[in-house]
Amino acid sequence: MKKLFLLLGILGVLIFIACSNVKADVSNTAIDTPIKDIEKPSKNLSESFKKYWYAGEAEISSYQLEQARYGEIRKGIAVLIFVTEDFLPKEQVKADRQNPDNIPVLKLNATKKFNTGIYPYSIMQSTFYPVSDNQHAIKVSSSMQEWCGHVYAQLNNREQFEVTSHSYFQNEADQEFSLNKAILENELWTRIRINPDDLPTGNVKIIPSLEFSRLRHKAIKAYSAKASLKTEGNATIYSIEYPELNRNISITFNSNFPFEIENWTETFRSGFGPNARELTTRATKIKQIKSAYWGQNRNKDEVLREELGL
Repeated sequence: MKKLFLLLGILGVLIFIACSNVKADVSNTAIDTPIKDIEKPSKNLSESFKKYWYAGEAEISSYQLEQARYGEIRKGIAVLIFVTEDFLPKEQVKADRQNPDNIPVLKLNATKKFNTGIYPYSIMQSTFYPVSDNQHAIKVSSSMQEWCGHVYAQLNNREQFEVTSHSYFQNEADQEFSLNKAILENELWTRIRINPDDLPTGNVKIIPSLEFSRLRHKAIKAYSAKASLKTEGNATIYSIEYPELNRNISITFNSNFPFEIENWTETFRSGFGPNARELTTRATKIKQIKSAYWGQNRNKDEVLREELGL
């Protein structure tokens, strides 16, 4: 009989431990749920938004560019390509097929081409911003090519911002580091297109564009800034001042949906040493079209470049 009671006692302890472990597992599952909600939030999109951005076309806008570089203004061309696509939240790349776990994003590919004397510059930045408009960009990347070499930087939005940067400059070279999350200047351009009323204003912390950080060899991190919105007729101007960087940027866009970007300026100290001086980069719209450009890759389609003034 004593042996029976002993066995029953041991069995009771084992059952208690097993139940305790089950409760712990259930608790962890409950914690996981809101994390998934944060990764893939929901938002009701207006019919006008769906009609414009889900018509199977990209919006392509060309701009006459006056780019400050090495203490002088260079003539060039800038292009903004906005398009919606499905994005994989874990891999953080474009999805090859539809899946309920995909995150709909508004992607911006922003390009610049200009010459500095004998050699050319080519710059491209890509921003993948959820159309739900209530979290940071999922991913931002930037590449820059010129005859001295090329640089590349990528920021991934995970538990923190994870940054990878490669450069031919010794002091920048190959870097991997994390940042606390903050407003990304790159994502503000896509936020304008979705809902400019939600743009951050006042005294804020902003991580400048990856393009600026690499061109000026500034640390990729959040800087104190002051942001403001003002309306002039049918246009709205969004301005950001960075006191520490002696840099100001202003983006002018249509006050009405779809909030097309008409022009922008960026003022900063250009050049190095005694040749450095404050200059203003300007981009003024030439032409805007809607096009499924990925399928227009034949020689006869080059007429579209002429239409864009490229």
